[in-house]
Amino acid sequence: MKYQSRKKAFVLLADGTKFYGKSIGIEGSAFGEICFNTGMTGYQEIFTDPSYFGQIMVTTNTHIGNYGVLESESQSDQISISGLICKDFSFTYSRPAAEMSLYNFLERQKLVTISDVDTRALVNYIREHGAMNAVISTEIEKEASLHEALQNLPSMEGLELASKVSTKQVYTYGNPDATHKIAALDLGIKRNILEHMASQDMFIKVFPYDTSFETLSEWNPDGYFLSNGPGDPEPLKGVQAVAKKIMDANKPLFGICLGHQIIALANGIPTFKMFNGHRGINHPVKNIISGKGEITSQNHGFAVDMEAAKNHPDIEITHLHLNDHTLAGMRLKDKNCFSVQYHPEAGPGPNDATYLFKQFKELITNQ
Repeated sequence: MKYQSRKKAFVLLADGTKFYGKSIGIEGSAFGEICFNTGMTGYQEIFTDPSYFGQIMVTTNTHIGNYGVLESESQSDQISISGLICKDFSFTYSRPAAEMSLYNFLERQKLVTISDVDTRALVNYIREHGAMNAVISTEIEKEASLHEALQNLPSMEGLELASKVSTKQVYTYGNPDATHKIAALDLGIKRNILEHMASQDMFIKVFPYDTSFETLSEWNPDGYFLSNGPGDPEPLKGVQAVAKKIMDANKPLFGICLGHQIIALANGIPTFKMFNGHRGINHPVKNIISGKGEITSQNHGFAVDMEAAKNHPDIEITHLHLNDHTLAGMRLKDKNCFSVQYHPEAGPGPNDATYLFKQFKELITNQ
């Protein structure tokens, strides 16, 4: 079935630009903000990362699917991206440990996927013109109506999406007899983050995104965590208020990605939507405190205003992105709080950034 003549499909950008390809066999249309990831591996982790909710993913690596899928590598219980665009889709796989093909994994959730697209040209176009909404479709005959629907799709700027991916029920992770208790606010948390915290002798209780500080505190945690997640951080006023109360109480607080942006906003530091964002597994970051370089995994379309952070009397910038000199990490001078704009749990080959979980543990231990 996979090798038969496949249906024609297209990518339609909000500005009317089109790229053609072929369906892998999952038909329909999918809308979202188009973005690209430059990672050579890790497609399953990307597709199941809740931070990608509402986005159509373009993979710059040529071959996608060649090592299949292993359920334990998923970062959440379902695929989070809206749709997938790739160059060469592999229906077969060669990894002995794999449990199924990528096609079966995508088909199970009916994820519209287009291959045989000139992804080099598409990514170059996005790099030149910036992130924008798009639709991918096998419904060629509906181009006019799809274009009209695309024009009515809301922009990612100003869009609150944490509520779409956050847990609905409180749950726990790790060893109940662990030394430290962590209250984690789920804005789109990845499974690897929980695993890394558990490895640091932490027992984590995960709460829905709209949980109050008072409810979080009833558990009497030793530390608090604000997770990664999708969308614009600015509309999350309730989460910002919770972060401010945690900091006012001077409780240990760690934030990653969206959580990092929330901490900035709670301190009056604005965020902004990036032209394209950072999405890949080889982003160079300098730890200003230690002077060491880190190769990091990143996935964000918003960032914290560098100049505002520099001018804030209570903020110390701790990490710098070396490609574009955006803010990659900070800490509060007089509070038990720090955050980073990348994924220390991802381990994109090197494990340069996993020390941050140990740093969180030390913050709790030394308070």
